Amino acid sequence: MRVGSLFSGIGGIDTAFVQSGFDIVFANEFDKDACATYRKNFPSTNLIECDIRKLEANLLPDVDVLTAGFPCQPFSICGKQLGFGDERGNLFFEIMRIADVKRPNAIFLENVANLVKHDNGRTFNIICNELLKRKYNISYKVTDACDYDIPQHRTRTYITAFKSGIQLNTFRFPEKRASQRRILDVIDINSKAEEKYYLEKSSFNYQKLVRTIKDENQIYRFSDYGIQMSKDGISFTLKANMGTWPNRVPYVKDKYGIRKISPKECLALQGFPNNFVFPNISEASMYKQCGNTVCVPVVKMFADEIFKTMAG
Repeated sequence: MRVGSLFSGIGGIDTAFVQSGFDIVFANEFDKDACATYRKNFPSTNLIECDIRKLEANLLPDVDVLTAGFPCQPFSICGKQLGFGDERGNLFFEIMRIADVKRPNAIFLENVANLVKHDNGRTFNIICNELLKRKYNISYKVTDACDYDIPQHRTRTYITAFKSGIQLNTFRFPEKRASQRRILDVIDINSKAEEKYYLEKSSFNYQKLVRTIKDENQIYRFSDYGIQMSKDGISFTLKANMGTWPNRVPYVKDKYGIRKISPKECLALQGFPNNFVFPNISEASMYKQCGNTVCVPVVKMFADEIFKTMAG
């Protein structure tokens, strides 16, 4: 089954759909560095690097499923919550423009958990009504990644829409499977990391952290409210601001000192496969991309159910 991918980022959703047996026939992304990462990992996929508003829908191949992790900042509780008053919020309607032309059998959307509550639910009603106007049958779920065996709290809204009401009734949301894994199942504190990630013992951040770190099974980061610690071995949500503010990258205490976790370890906390790699871009951009992407295994569970439903 063929997938068209919008707001593809580095390909988190696409990775999950490929793992579930789908074929990504086109992808669209605007960010230059994200495109570089995408091409590195999906060399045979037709990636169209442009603003989605310039994407010519009639030139795109037909697809069975249209996916989109559309911009979340307008709806996030961490942002200004301008919603459709934010230019990025209005990009949702570009998904509908392309759906009008391609008429996929299913649409899969991902966004922040706050999407369903934004503007007292009016924003989510608009999104649902736009899908209903196009004769799509909708189901949605707000889930936390740690409920699906990922050692990270990452609560997101997933919307699955089918043209067929029968398929919607057949579709089943993935069942929760509380995480048995913990942060240190993903991050190795017994092996030495690259020297550049370690804090100098004389540095301000080291002195602050060494006084704070009492539990070496957790990770830590600086926040607006002081130093934040993970709980029960489950990471807090990785954020895109890791690429803007270096001290927002989580820290861990290993056998050799106190260090930042690497971009590769961030990808691991998002459930990416080991063979997913970054191209030659700045580490700041790598961290930003890690915070902007999805938890791959969670999306794969949805993709598995979509595949099963459509193959029916």
